[in-house]
Amino acid sequence: MTNLLIADDHPLYRDALKGALSLAFRDLNILESSDLNETVDVLANQDVDLLLLDLHMPGSRDLFGLLHIQKTYPDIPIAVVSGTEDVALISKVVGVGAIGFIPKTTSAQNISEAVSAMLNGDVWVPESVRQQIEHVDEEFSQLAENVASLTPAQYNVLCYMRDGLLNKQIGYNLEIAEATVKAHVTAIFRKLGINNRTQAVLIASELQLEPPTA
Repeated sequence: MTNLLIADDHPLYRDALKGALSLAFRDLNILESSDLNETVDVLANQDVDLLLLDLHMPGSRDLFGLLHIQKTYPDIPIAVVSGTEDVALISKVVGVGAIGFIPKTTSAQNISEAVSAMLNGDVWVPESVRQQIEHVDEEFSQLAENVASLTPAQYNVLCYMRDGLLNKQIGYNLEIAEATVKAHVTAIFRKLGINNRTQAVLIASELQLEPPTA
């Protein structure tokens, strides 16, 4: 039995994906999650052969969810599922170790082919962009590795820093004490190997991180 986890906050898309994969594969056990915390909980309690990860589900927000899960569960193959088909983003996703990238516009037949290829250990991206994928440089890979070491709480603070908020404003938005925010900022600087907010903003922008939604 093959265990596949669909991590996406849209139930209709999960249902459509489940339907397509159930028709295409025998002995496929499909698990579901709708945010980053729930995804991590499933991975902690189930043996998962392939994770299909939505970049924009709650707690994930672009590359952080991918990096965080890779750091926590390095042996689990991850394919990103996203509404965007931006070549630069696909290049970065594959460059930091994802085994594939499936746009949400992909047909059921191509999704089945993609999942089959990835379960066999192959990297899969849409044919339309395969020749355009760029290799990420060593500097970007190191940035990704450093960001992966952040906790979700530290990542939230980093995003608000990128948005230009002061510690007091960050504390208000996250409902934590200003002293806690300062502790997070210190930890962020240490883990990212930087010493000021400007550098933190540049790193967040380079990784295409988005400010947290509610």
